[in-house]
Amino acid sequence: MLTKIKEGEYMFGIGMPELVVILVIVLIIFGAGKLPQIGEGIGKGIRNFRKATKGPDEIDVTPETGEEETKNKD
Repeated sequence: MLTKIKEGEYMFGIGMPELVVILVIVLIIFGAGKLPQIGEGIGKGIRNFRKATKGPDEIDVTPETGEEETKNKD
């Protein structure tokens, strides 16, 4: 059953205080030095997901011609 979100309410019940608590827990578990690496990894994952969803639906599987194969061997 869908419920209407009223003004001042947050989806899934996650507001600013909850986000702060989650950030503190992440800081305790991973440490401040790892946060940039974690953020970078999440960013790359989101970027790749968007790229995959916007890309072509089919993959080109046509075989290469003989000329291209000899160039690749050199």
